[in-house]
Amino acid sequence: MMDAIQKELLMQIADLHGVPAGAYNFRVNGEGAGRNTTEHIDIVTKTDKPGIDIIIKPGTKNESVHIPVVLSQTGLKEVVYNDFYIGEDCDVTIIAGCGIHNSGDLDSQHDGIHTFFVGKNSRVKYVEKHYGEGDGRGSRVLNPQTIVHIEEGGRLEMDTVQIKGVDSTVRVTKADLAADANLVIREKIMTHGTQYAKTDFTVDLNGEGCGADVVSRSVAKGESRQEFISVINGNNRCTGHTECDAILMDNGKVLATPALSANHLDASLIHEAAIGKIAGEQIIKLMTLGLTEEEAEQQIVSGFLK
Repeated sequence: MMDAIQKELLMQIADLHGVPAGAYNFRVNGEGAGRNTTEHIDIVTKTDKPGIDIIIKPGTKNESVHIPVVLSQTGLKEVVYNDFYIGEDCDVTIIAGCGIHNSGDLDSQHDGIHTFFVGKNSRVKYVEKHYGEGDGRGSRVLNPQTIVHIEEGGRLEMDTVQIKGVDSTVRVTKADLAADANLVIREKIMTHGTQYAKTDFTVDLNGEGCGADVVSRSVAKGESRQEFISVINGNNRCTGHTECDAILMDNGKVLATPALSANHLDASLIHEAAIGKIAGEQIIKLMTLGLTEEEAEQQIVSGFLK
């Protein structure tokens, strides 16, 4: 059973108002709080360290797995290891994420280390949301690490969102792709106050005909700081694209470091980065429609992060 705060966190990170259909594993304040498996998806508790193994049988189609984490106990710090074994010819959706409510004086922290083994010709949609709240002086810290191995013809689409309440985060993603594999990453981050967010992507395009598309959109408000590092290594005939778009507001700061390494004659790689404040004409145009300056800014930011 979850209390009202925990249920609100669950709704924020996984859009859940109750028990989801399909396979799921709930983790609340460092303990298991509910689990369901299906004919094609098994979830097994690790015996050597905190975490679970999610095993998806070959040929599984149109099924989902929810693995949300909720922390409402101030001062709780944990590292959790979740491994995903996706068999060949699958088409599945995985919804993860962590919500922290901290109303105390001690820091609360969750570091989720997720490793994906995507089988041949499988398609995986991975959604990860991070959220923080609470009026305590203790920080809300999230440091996710994602390691991705995609076999021949496999595809992973990864959507990550962090737009409220996380005081410090270092997000590390490492991926290697075999022939004709694809990786698509869409990241959205907003920081405010004195928050800090760092993103570090490294993608190795090893197989012939593989490709990666990495796009980050972020807004830095107040005195917050962000860093974006993206490295794509083209080690075969492949395509790679990395892009960082950021809006600065107040005294926010953003450092973008996209890097490309073409190690094969037929590696085709592109990087883009754009950082700046909201254009004055955009605000004026919306104000002519009856919005205040603050409402206009909110509308622009909302559309940018949509």
